[in-house]
Amino acid sequence: MGVKKIIFGVLLIVVIGAGVYYWPNLRGAWFAFKSSPEDITEKLPLKLPPGLSISIFAKDLDSARDMAFDGDGNMWVSRTKEGIITQLVVENGVVKSQSNVYGQLNKPHGLAFDSQNPRALYFAEADKISAVTIGTRQRPEKIIDLPSGGNHNYYSLRFGADDRLYVSMGSTCNVCIEKDERRAAIYSLKRDGSDFKLFARGLRNAPFMTFNPVDGKMWVTEMGRDFLGDDLPPDEINIVEEGNPSTGLGTRNYGWPNCYGKNVHDTDFDRNTYIRNPCTEPFEIPSYIDIPAHSAPLGLAFVPYNSAWSEDYWYDLIVAYHGSWNRTVPTGYKVVRMKLDAKGSYQGTEDFIIGWLTKAGPLGRPVGILIQPGGTMYISDDKAGVIYKVIYGH
Repeated sequence: MGVKKIIFGVLLIVVIGAGVYYWPNLRGAWFAFKSSPEDITEKLPLKLPPGLSISIFAKDLDSARDMAFDGDGNMWVSRTKEGIITQLVVENGVVKSQSNVYGQLNKPHGLAFDSQNPRALYFAEADKISAVTIGTRQRPEKIIDLPSGGNHNYYSLRFGADDRLYVSMGSTCNVCIEKDERRAAIYSLKRDGSDFKLFARGLRNAPFMTFNPVDGKMWVTEMGRDFLGDDLPPDEINIVEEGNPSTGLGTRNYGWPNCYGKNVHDTDFDRNTYIRNPCTEPFEIPSYIDIPAHSAPLGLAFVPYNSAWSEDYWYDLIVAYHGSWNRTVPTGYKVVRMKLDAKGSYQGTEDFIIGWLTKAGPLGRPVGILIQPGGTMYISDDKAGVIYKVIYGH
């Protein structure tokens, strides 16, 4: 009996300790994952700035994430949790049909069409990158293996102006020292998978990337770590650049796991003693823009300049906040506009599309952003399973 009481006492202490640690951080999780109180396809309660309209472009796309257009103007959508890549056949701006072209995949996420060959589709799974020529019976062919396992394995893909393919791979953990240097980093490679080399490191989870059309620099969203409370650390927008070995600095380090935000030292994780501050430029690169903690920024895209969009929107960055799952009072669940000038100087953030967040629960969770020069924007939603179409000037 004495032994049973001891065991019970130990278990009770463990349960109480776990509750004390996790309750402040996880009690909001039910909100993010509960069923939507309404079908957003039946009523679209989203609010936009004057001069823009929004509609449902496509539906029945559970877990819709990344989007890409092929050379024929058809949209391809990765459906990560479903293990599917879906093609939307588009005619005169309207979806005429949709079909699941590639299935039984391992968390497909990033999509990228080759700028030199608009029928060559590259996609990232949780363990590899594959390429396939669409419109043929060819099966996807693996070009390179990627590290698998752990958390944050929704990998992003984009082709850069240098004709190389970039892949962003998140960390295996909330905060830790990675055993595999490929995690929490961005690499680049040639089309055939060769010359795989490190581009930047210290990025905990940069799930989407884009290139600034003005100077070609890479911009990424990055999610901060959990379990530091409701308001820390900030999520981030980072401008990611390749290091310069000639300066002796080599690959640029964006801080994680020891630093976050504007080079703030994470002393909750890193309790070592240093001769110098371990979060100091140029050795560690601070965030470019801090975002409220737990907003979960995902897709981002620049509004094209010299385009059909109003000049007031030119150069601005549109970012999807997927929304918190671990905050006492939910935050995010919206699309924001980060105002920038032609040189990329940050001038503030304002709400662009709101209405997903209701007291009864979230109606959806915006993910990917795709903007076209003609005044059209597409937004994917992995909770509602839809693609929205935003039109400027109507």
